[in-house]
Amino acid sequence: MNPIPALPACCSPLDNHWLLPDALSDTVLLSTRFDPLLLVATDFPDSAIEPPASIQRSVAKRQAEFLAGRICARAALHRLDGMACVPAIGEDRAPVWPAHVSGSITHSTGRAAAIVAQKRRWQGLGMDLENLLDPERAERLVGEILTPAELLRMATVARDDRALLVTLTFSVKESLFKALYPIVGQRFYFEHAEVLEWSHDGQVRLRLLTDLSPEWRHGSELQGQFGLKDGQLLSLVGIEARDA
Repeated sequence: MNPIPALPACCSPLDNHWLLPDALSDTVLLSTRFDPLLLVATDFPDSAIEPPASIQRSVAKRQAEFLAGRICARAALHRLDGMACVPAIGEDRAPVWPAHVSGSITHSTGRAAAIVAQKRRWQGLGMDLENLLDPERAERLVGEILTPAELLRMATVARDDRALLVTLTFSVKESLFKALYPIVGQRFYFEHAEVLEWSHDGQVRLRLLTDLSPEWRHGSELQGQFGLKDGQLLSLVGIEARDA
C-alpha cells in the first residue's frame, strides 16, 4: 500500500465507527471532525490534495469541508484496495471515483465522511449529512421538500417529529440522488421520489415517482437508513450490484 500524508491539525483522527443502524458489507466508511479556524494555507499541499479553483477562491469553511471530505475519501480508498488517490470534481460537480469503485462524500457543520465499495458489490452508494432543522425552518421548507402524498402522511406524525421527518426526507432524497445518478446519468429532484415509511430505529423506504432508465422506473422502491448524532442526521442509500 502507498503511504498517505499525516492529517492536518484542522481534522480529527479518522473514525470508522458506523453511525448508522446497519453496516453495509464490503464497504469502508470513514469520518472526521474538522475545524475551519485551524485551517492554514499549507494544509492542502501538505495533505497532497490539489484544491480546484472554485475551492481556492472560497471561504475557510468551504475549504476545510472540501479538504476533510477528500481526506476521508482517500483514506477509505486506501483501506479498500490500497489506492491513495483523491477523487477529482467532475463537470457535473460530483466526485470522480476510480472506474471500479462506487462512493459518496458528504459534509455538514464540523463533520465530513466518505463511503466506498467495489462496484461489483455495490453499484451505487449515496450518503448525506445534514444539521437537524429547527421546527420553524422545517415548517418553512416543508412545501419545497415533501410531495403532496408525503405532506398528507406527515399530518399523522407527532408534532415533535415533524422537523426530524422534514430533515430526513431532504437528506435521504439527496442520498438517493447520489446513489442513482451515476447509474442512470439523469438528474432528478425532490418531487421525483417519496418517503413511504420510516422508523425511529433508522430505517426508511423510498419510491421513485419518475422513469430514470429501463431498470429504474416509476414505482421502483429502495431501502435507506439514517442515524442521529450531535444534532446531525446521516442518511445512506446503497444499491447492490445485480450479481452481488
